[in-house]
Amino acid sequence: MTATVAIVAQGRVVRRDGCGQIVPWWSFTKTVLAAAALALVRDGRLHLDDRMQGRSFTLRQLLQHRAGVANYGGLAAYHRAVDNDEEPWTEPELLRKADAGELLFAPGEGWDYSNIGYLLVRQLIENACGASLDDALQRLIFRPLDIGGPRIATTRANLAHVAMGTATSYHPGWVYHGLLVGRLDHAALTLDRLLTTDLLPRHLRDAMCAAHPLGGPLEGRPWQTTGYGLGLMIGTGTEGHKVLGHTGGGPGSTIAVYRNDESGCTAAAFSPGDDTNAVESAAFDAVRPKF
Repeated sequence: MTATVAIVAQGRVVRRDGCGQIVPWWSFTKTVLAAAALALVRDGRLHLDDRMQGRSFTLRQLLQHRAGVANYGGLAAYHRAVDNDEEPWTEPELLRKADAGELLFAPGEGWDYSNIGYLLVRQLIENACGASLDDALQRLIFRPLDIGGPRIATTRANLAHVAMGTATSYHPGWVYHGLLVGRLDHAALTLDRLLTTDLLPRHLRDAMCAAHPLGGPLEGRPWQTTGYGLGLMIGTGTEGHKVLGHTGGGPGSTIAVYRNDESGCTAAAFSPGDDTNAVESAAFDAVRPKF
């Protein structure tokens, strides 16, 4: 199925497929969480490189998946529960089932993608703000960027008018770090404004965009090199152009939101189903330089 695409160039939307359609942002939510955490670092309410209270890792290591925190993506019981349309586990139950008390490696000594790590980031943001995640993101990110509409879905009813593909009764509570939903052009605008405005001071934007190298091509996907910044997937596409953003997927759909600084364009692509290659390729093609 062809992906729908929204493109931002020179700060304005120049292409908007599926105008008005609300879609799940899946793991692009991590990019927004990372930006919110960095906004709190900017304000002196969180610290990027101090060990977190009672932990052996730092916020920077959490944001870059280098803290050694376990993930729940490989838990067969998790996927069975989602497939059976069960109610989400409580956070303590999740952490117990994932054996999250045991680190996979010493902080800073490896890399492993961790949704639980971003659950910890969510908790940090909520605690620092004394507010729900949605309220915190509106205050720290969306209102300052003048983007109205994106919101955190917390109940099945919140997804009633969201393009969920085949996942018609999905409970967003299964995304423990939080699931943003919003228009596709708003996803592109969010990334574009995060990386091109002064919401974050230059040194924090530079930190966000500094990639820990992960390796070469990904089989079946349009990546030539790969790395991870703070809430950003960073690397080069098959044509050699550098892209920054995030891909996300869940039951029923896939999204990819990327910027190419060389072209000055940011794009968000979305499609029902799980064809990550097609969605990433659509986003990469939309932002590549055309000269």
